[in-house]
This record gives sequence, C-alpha cells and structure tokens, in this order.
Amino acid sequence: MQFLITGANGFVGQPLCAELLRQGQSVRTAVRSANTQNENAGASAVGTIDGGTNWTDALRDIDVVIHLAARVHVMKDASADPLAEFLKVNLHGTENLARQAAHAGVKRFVYASSIKVNGERTGETTPFTELDKPNPQDPYAVSKWQAEQALQRIAQETGLEIVIVRPPLVYGPGVKGNFISLLAAIDRGVPLPLASANNARSLVYVGNLVDALISCATHPAAAGQTYLVSDGEDVSTAVLVEKIARALGRNNRSFHFPPALLRAVATLAGRSEQVDRLFGSLRVSNEKICGELSWSPPYTLDQGLRATADWYRDEQNRSMS
Repeated sequence: MQFLITGANGFVGQPLCAELLRQGQSVRTAVRSANTQNENAGASAVGTIDGGTNWTDALRDIDVVIHLAARVHVMKDASADPLAEFLKVNLHGTENLARQAAHAGVKRFVYASSIKVNGERTGETTPFTELDKPNPQDPYAVSKWQAEQALQRIAQETGLEIVIVRPPLVYGPGVKGNFISLLAAIDRGVPLPLASANNARSLVYVGNLVDALISCATHPAAAGQTYLVSDGEDVSTAVLVEKIARALGRNNRSFHFPPALLRAVATLAGRSEQVDRLFGSLRVSNEKICGELSWSPPYTLDQGLRATADWYRDEQNRSMS
C-alpha cells in the first residue's frame, strides 16, 4: 500500500512516517520545498497548500492520503482576518487535495481534524462523542468543521473513502506550545496554583494517535466514519502535574488556590483562555473507534508522559552541551 503523508515534517507526521516505514509500507511525503524533505521517506515538493496547489506528482500511484498539514490553532492570532487565513489552508487546501486525490484514483483519505469541532469543553462526567452536534467556537475550529463537510460532499460525489479523526490535545516527543511550557515550569520547580484543579481532561499521546491514524487508513470498517481518539484515561490538571513531575523526577510544587480568584486575575491579565483550559473539563469517548476498529491505545498515559519527559530531558542536555 502506498501512502501520501502531508505535514510529514511535523510533530505527528514524523513518527507517523517512521511507523509506516517500520511496518514495511511505502511512504511519500508532501513537503513545501525539496530542501525540507523528510529524511525517512521519498518526498514530493508541493509548495504552499491552498486551493491552487498542484498535487499531480505527489498523488501518482497513491492508495491512501493521510492529511495532517494545516494552519494550526494559535492563542493570539495577529491576522487581520483569521478565519480567511484558516479557510485558505484548512478548507480550500483540503478540498483541493481531496478532489485531486479522487481524480487520481486514491481509495481513502484520512483527515486529521480536531476535537474543537465538537466544542471547547464538556462536563466532568459526560464526554464528547461522534454523535454530538458540532459546536466550533473559533476560526480554527470553524475551518476544520467546514473542511469535514467539504470532504463528505466529495465522498458522495466521487466515492472517495473519507475517514475523519478528531484528537484532543496531543503530547509526546517534539510537543510545543502550552504543554512544553508546563513541562518547563515543573522541571524548574515553579510553584503552580493548580492543586485545586479537579477537572477531567482527555489527552492523546502521539504514539497512540499514530496507531489510530494507521488503523483508520487500513481497516475496511473505517470508510466513511468519524472517530474521536484519546489515551482512554482522563485526568485532572492537578493529577497531570503530579504525573509530569514524577516522570521528570521532580517534586510536585503545585499549591491550592481558589479557581474563581485565579480566573478573575487571569481575565484582568488577558489570559482567561489559558485558565479555562487548565481548570475546565474536556472529555472524549473512545468507544466508537475501539468497538468498530478493535482499536485500543498501545501506550498508557504514564508511558506517554515518561517518553515525553525523557525527550525533554534529552533536549535540555543537548542544548547545554
């Protein structure tokens, strides 16, 4: 089976390519330019991904496309029209690729979407499922939801098998953003006011996401389906901090602080979204993908955090050498 992976140089793309090659699959990567080729796979330079990208060479003899490339969510978007910028890549770029894939005879198209299509938060006991009405609340999530709808139309028109995967926060070696900031703070022994966070959040280790994407690309029952995916173990932010500290070999220096007061301070500082993420709940049900594809996460949360901590420590040591 021949795979085309977009976003192959990214956080998820690199381990995905490595795992497919380990399994003996044929992999082609789509990169912006020839000098950024993935070292483990043949590459095809496609330039900027938008509604006008020419995918002819990249799609030649491809059986399955796994589309990871996207304009990603950012906390503070400086664009004059953020939605237009997200739509350019995440909607028009995806739709263009899928139509060319169908024309080229590609059988299946796996799309990495986002749990943000479902919404921003859940209760502590009721998780998101695939049956929930979509509730995207920011330009990034809207672009992902519109891309999903476009892909469903293309599937009806062409017969291209579409599989949509909506992960929550992904962590693992190479992680960036808020997660690595949390790692760094815990590693430095910074006291964090998070011991009172008794929420429930789903995460997905990058190795588990890679395994799920491959199942979605190869399992006959996945065609036409949408799947939510996670590690299958929900934790509070307080427990997550404790687990990260243990993985790093550090003491947990988090302390209790009234969440309502912290939210008020964060609002004044323009950081209410960060606090909502730390104290709010966002749970994801794995039941559908586990039942229909006989899938289960190959790594536990503790194993994923240990691998992430080991990578972080290696990076720290490398930067000081």
